[in-house]
Amino acid sequence: MFSIGDKIVYPMYGAGVISSIEEKEVLNERKKYYIMNMIVSNIDIMIPVDRICKLGIRYIIEKSQVDEVISILKNAQSQIEEKWNKRYRDNLDKIKTGDIYEICLVIKMLSMQERKKPLSTGEKKMLTEAKDMISSELALVLDKDFTQMKELIEKWVNND
Repeated sequence: MFSIGDKIVYPMYGAGVISSIEEKEVLNERKKYYIMNMIVSNIDIMIPVDRICKLGIRYIIEKSQVDEVISILKNAQSQIEEKWNKRYRDNLDKIKTGDIYEICLVIKMLSMQERKKPLSTGEKKMLTEAKDMISSELALVLDKDFTQMKELIEKWVNND
């Protein structure tokens, strides 16, 4: 169980901080909810306490893991799937895991693909959202501004 002040990641949405734990009635059912302030949008979302495991919510990574994240963003190489619909499904599956390393691979691969030829609208949106997810988590881990982290990620991905 998480506590107020814990920094967590909600797969597909990004990282945030638990600001409170409240009992609320939703659809005639009383449940406990974590109230999480999201870094990306600065909004609060309610997460049912009894669904935490099913949703894949986890603590943010440790500082000691940041070098591996940077390494993937800078150096990852892989065969890029040519069929955009299969590539999209594969990347979406990786993002849904909430695993920071998998999401970094998605960012790197889509960025490489984008340099070859324009991404589809869906892939552009996916790339932006994946960068936001990683930026929000790293902002909390490194105690940096979200916008700063987005800029750093761009530099790492482009090997600047």
